[in-house]
Amino acid sequence: MRTAANLHYNEKAIINSIDASNPSSRRILEIGFTPGQQIELLNKSLFNDPLTFSIRGTIIALRKHEAESIRIA
Repeated sequence: MRTAANLHYNEKAIINSIDASNPSSRRILEIGFTPGQQIELLNKSLFNDPLTFSIRGTIIALRKHEAESIRIA
């Protein structure tokens, strides 16, 4: 299954689930990355870490290992 870390620039996707085994999963859910929400990758930094996403009209940067726990459709 694809993850948010696999998105290309300006690609949009719907969140399917969050991997609960990631230590940051609770934080990811609390900041709005919940199943059913649409996300868009806006920017990747050098070495692809961090990644910048647009979700619910907000721009949020996540570490690559955090983005890998977000499963997308």
